[in-house]
Amino acid sequence: MGETGSLISRCSVLTSGYMESENQTCVSEFILLGVSEDVLLQPLLFGLFLSMYLVTSIGNLLIIVAVIMDSHLHTPMYFFLSNLSLADICFISTTIPKMLLNIQTQSKVITYAGCITQLYFFMLFGVLDNFLLTVMAYDRFVAICHPLHYTIIMNPRLCGLLLLASWIMTALHSLLQSLMVLRLSFCEELEIPHFFCELNQLIHLACSDTFLNDLVMYFATGLVAIVPLTGILFSYSKIVTSISRISSAGGKYKAFSTCGSHLSVVSLFYGTSLGVYLSSAAAQNSRASAIASVMYTVVTPMLNPFIYSLKNKDIKQALKKLFSQETFST
Repeated sequence: MGETGSLISRCSVLTSGYMESENQTCVSEFILLGVSEDVLLQPLLFGLFLSMYLVTSIGNLLIIVAVIMDSHLHTPMYFFLSNLSLADICFISTTIPKMLLNIQTQSKVITYAGCITQLYFFMLFGVLDNFLLTVMAYDRFVAICHPLHYTIIMNPRLCGLLLLASWIMTALHSLLQSLMVLRLSFCEELEIPHFFCELNQLIHLACSDTFLNDLVMYFATGLVAIVPLTGILFSYSKIVTSISRISSAGGKYKAFSTCGSHLSVVSLFYGTSLGVYLSSAAAQNSRASAIASVMYTVVTPMLNPFIYSLKNKDIKQALKKLFSQETFST
């Protein structure tokens, strides 16, 4: 089925209840069916996803450069924003380049090692996005509810610890889920109706017992989703309460504008994720789930730079300064 000389392959043991012998099949690759199998649509899909990938990478990279170059943006809020932009670039880079390569080479193959690696990094940067949004919500909570103590509370040491904790928790979660997939045995059905190696799809392909995998997947995924979302909702409930106590309308607008961009990104992230979850539960086939997944895997990282650049005056000024410096330098 795959190349026998493959460095990393997975052997699945196929047993029959009434047979004494066992057949072993080495699984060295999976087949990614992609968003559509229509040959005529492949050039269009290639151009569309390549454009979205370039826009996402360039947009987030500009935010990172702007934060680094502008000293006025050397604050906790923009420190976490630059890390969110980096996570978005890495997040989309785990899936789209492989998809584009498969379309260009007219191949749907991904190796077993490549599939597990893609699964690990996809979950790593996806969950990291989630934790960074939670940390940014806490930052806005301190800035609005405890403005006089903001610089004391959100000191560089705490910011570093919050970022480190986010990385450690996401790395452990991704490692756990990947190791759980490694214990599975796969049968001859190796077609993944998706454009990347998605955890739930891999578990469904297994021919061994998946009860433990399902248990770990739902528990761990629920933990890394519910806990951060609870933290975000708690932070914004306190923020809304604090803003409502401000007497002047101008003061309320100024306070709310400091977290407007973040609130928009949070709504987009959780809105698309929830939409994909609901559509996957309602859809009869997995191809519909793959199309819906484009929203949070591609569209959301692409829109984040636009949201922050359009709604944030500091980012807009930093980008204008950055472009003006490049213009004068040339």
